[in-house]
Amino acid sequence: MNVSGLIKHGESETLEFKRELNDSVYKTLSAFANTDGGTLLLGVSNDGKVFGFSGDLDSLARSIRHNLGINTSIKVEELDEKKVVIIEVSQSPVPVSFRGRYYKRVGAQTVEMGWEDLRRFFLQKSGVTWDSLPSPATLEDLDEETVRKFIHMAKDRLPHISENENIESILDKLGLLEDGKITNAALLLFGKEPQRYYIQAKVRIGRFKDPITVIDDKEIEGNLFIQVEEVMKVIMSHIRVRYEFEGELRRKEIWDYPLDALREAIINALIHRDYTDPSNVQVKIFDDFIWMWNPGKLPEGISLEDLKKEMHPSKLRNPKIAQVFYYAELVERWGTGTFKMVRLCLENGLPEPEFSEEAGGFVVLLRRDVYTEDYLRKLGLNDRQIKAVLYVKEKGSITNKEYRELFGVSRQTATRDLSELVKLGIFKRVEKSRYKIKTNHESNMSQP
Repeated sequence: MNVSGLIKHGESETLEFKRELNDSVYKTLSAFANTDGGTLLLGVSNDGKVFGFSGDLDSLARSIRHNLGINTSIKVEELDEKKVVIIEVSQSPVPVSFRGRYYKRVGAQTVEMGWEDLRRFFLQKSGVTWDSLPSPATLEDLDEETVRKFIHMAKDRLPHISENENIESILDKLGLLEDGKITNAALLLFGKEPQRYYIQAKVRIGRFKDPITVIDDKEIEGNLFIQVEEVMKVIMSHIRVRYEFEGELRRKEIWDYPLDALREAIINALIHRDYTDPSNVQVKIFDDFIWMWNPGKLPEGISLEDLKKEMHPSKLRNPKIAQVFYYAELVERWGTGTFKMVRLCLENGLPEPEFSEEAGGFVVLLRRDVYTEDYLRKLGLNDRQIKAVLYVKEKGSITNKEYRELFGVSRQTATRDLSELVKLGIFKRVEKSRYKIKTNHESNMSQP
């Protein structure tokens, strides 16, 4: 793209305008190198007005190499008889600083990295994962009982490890020792109290009536195996279960949400979270949905849509932790966890889980039933019918008479609206003129 086209495009995460050569030029070039690369137009103000650059290009190239230690592509184009310098920077395989400080791009802004950013950045650039680093803890900080339980769980996938081996030997075979020291992964997986060293390694879970009304609030600590079980217990204490009988004696539990999908979501949050971030994993339980958030966005190259595919590339932020969960048969093949959540929800008549990125982290939203206002609109229902479904969700049922009174319509209109809801498999008629919502297992309605 030529200079005119770049100026028309406007500043972005990978394009910046600078009127003259000063420190902000070097900071921006450092940020481009540390992020995704980019282009800087020198001689153009941030509002796109061309002033031109009259400096020596060889001196400019030497100055960039001296201040940043990188080579750039430098070209010149004339616009309105003024020279505009185009400086192109590629993403650097090593961190690039300017006067001892490191910068990154956030949107169209150049910002200095904080210490948490730097720690994460250096790990990423070095190819070393946080969970493989030596821990400040020692073998004495590990819980032998948890290790023994793990070996029993992993007996099919780790037949060469005996339950009678000493802890150090087991950790060594699992790749959880570095120069004789336990790794961060070992501490989180088997520690007696990992939060003594990493206070962020816990789950905050709450039961909410609405976004500001908290009914119950807990912090779950301990090692990751304990956290999975304790979080499941708390969630199960706040959701409903009903029973159906298969044959004469066998009783089947049917929960608001498939428990395997909940467990998969919890494990994913703990395995894939960014442990260099000081935030906790958060779980919020509402009447109609469960919201789970973990620090750390999706790895580069994986999209939100990829998560719904049966197979997608697996890029592990914490491969040591993930491997141990795999050995324990708590996860299946890499890259299948989110698809498993989708499959389990659909099989149980629930909406697909909603995946998103929020506040620097990853969100899984599980809805208790399919009858959200957005879903009902997709079915083509009119406003009366949508309000009627929401009314029945709250009140339990509706009659033809109540429908007429609520919406001021004739008996003929009310009958037609209600009959359409029955045909769609949303309502069922339980008496001559009373209607209730079909439960998830009764409805065979497909997603739109």
